[in-house]
Amino acid sequence: MPGPKPGRVRYSILLMLFLVTSVTFADRSSLSIAGSALQADLGIDALTLGYIFSAFGWAYVIGQIPGGWLCDRFGARRVYGIALFSWSAFTMLQGFVGVLPLSWTIVSLFLLRMAVGFAGAPCFPGNARIIAAWFPSAERATATAISSSAQYSATAIFAPLMGWVVQVMGWQQAFIVLGCFGLLLSLLWFKVIIGPREHPATTEAEYTYIESGGGLMDLEPRAGDPNGSQWLYFKLLLSHRTLIGLYLGQYCNNAITYFFLTWFPVYLVQARGMTILAAGFFTALPAISGFVGGVLGGLISDGLLRHGYSLTLARKLPIVSGLLLSSSMVLCIYVQSDAAVVGIMALAFFGKGFGSHGWTLVADTSPRQIIGLSGGLFNTFGNLAAINTPIIVGYLVSRTGSFDAALVYVAANALLAVFFYLVVVGRIHRIELSQPQSVAVNE
Repeated sequence: MPGPKPGRVRYSILLMLFLVTSVTFADRSSLSIAGSALQADLGIDALTLGYIFSAFGWAYVIGQIPGGWLCDRFGARRVYGIALFSWSAFTMLQGFVGVLPLSWTIVSLFLLRMAVGFAGAPCFPGNARIIAAWFPSAERATATAISSSAQYSATAIFAPLMGWVVQVMGWQQAFIVLGCFGLLLSLLWFKVIIGPREHPATTEAEYTYIESGGGLMDLEPRAGDPNGSQWLYFKLLLSHRTLIGLYLGQYCNNAITYFFLTWFPVYLVQARGMTILAAGFFTALPAISGFVGGVLGGLISDGLLRHGYSLTLARKLPIVSGLLLSSSMVLCIYVQSDAAVVGIMALAFFGKGFGSHGWTLVADTSPRQIIGLSGGLFNTFGNLAAINTPIIVGYLVSRTGSFDAALVYVAANALLAVFFYLVVVGRIHRIELSQPQSVAVNE
């Protein structure tokens, strides 16, 4: 007779990660919805707005390695919960910069965007660590896809809402509403997020299912985990071809993400002549497509793995095919109707979501003792695009007077990501940290 079915506590953990990830993406993309109104109100040009967009990315990148190290050192539950409260508070404060003189408004907005970025740095390393603890390998891509697809659901849910708030109440209120929502969610974090070993609702069947399937089980550091030089581990991570390929691929993938999170609503308003409210609603359709693509890609990846295909094929096939599809956004240059533009972008972001499984590969390949550090490094590379993409797009728009070159730039990054995943990453495998001085491949 089959044994008892495993419980479903891990799904409540995933739901919390989904909600929190939605909030962090809503907070970081709030400026894109408010961007046109803010630009008109403050009288700033596209390049200045690009620099304000990029402020989040500067601090987010700086905070990645410390954020990942803090998750390894003090536990993902504690560090992540404090980060959630902090970035929500800084988001709310952005709604009050309008009371300052104009020059101070711009400076304060830039600094607060940096604060949101730095406080939010542990988010994705924490997600990777929590999912690696709670989910076996055969469910990991789906779990990661659902949590990561929150970036699209955040836009689908919050972009129309924030578009309405900006239109009716002003751009400042968008930050206040989102900040308050995040602060309320932070109150639930410590009640919901607990490790599999300590969670009172975990059944023996679910515990065994997770552990036997390769779940790492712990959210907090355990006795015997490495406490050596983190800079030595940092050097070791950068010496492995598989991980270097993942890091570079994530940079290119995030160039697509940050075009969508920053300039896409502005593109709809300025290049396509939509109202801010219409742009908020039309932004939702590509976001929904990206969410569907992300979840479907995770299900297909795990399905391939369960049907006996290699880990390499199961992970790479959705990534490569999705990124190839996402490059179709360049076709927007050649169409005239708004419906065609939104349809092409929906197709492109379906592909982008379908191929966005880099965090699954971090959980699959990184040394289990330093997943947080590896995730921080992965996100450091990836979010260099958060700095570069808004500025490069702003420069191209200012220089050419159109978004055509910007669309070519973003599509080219999708193709470059395909190259890194196919050529540089190689075979997908777990890298074992045998000693502080060396790593060995787990065949």
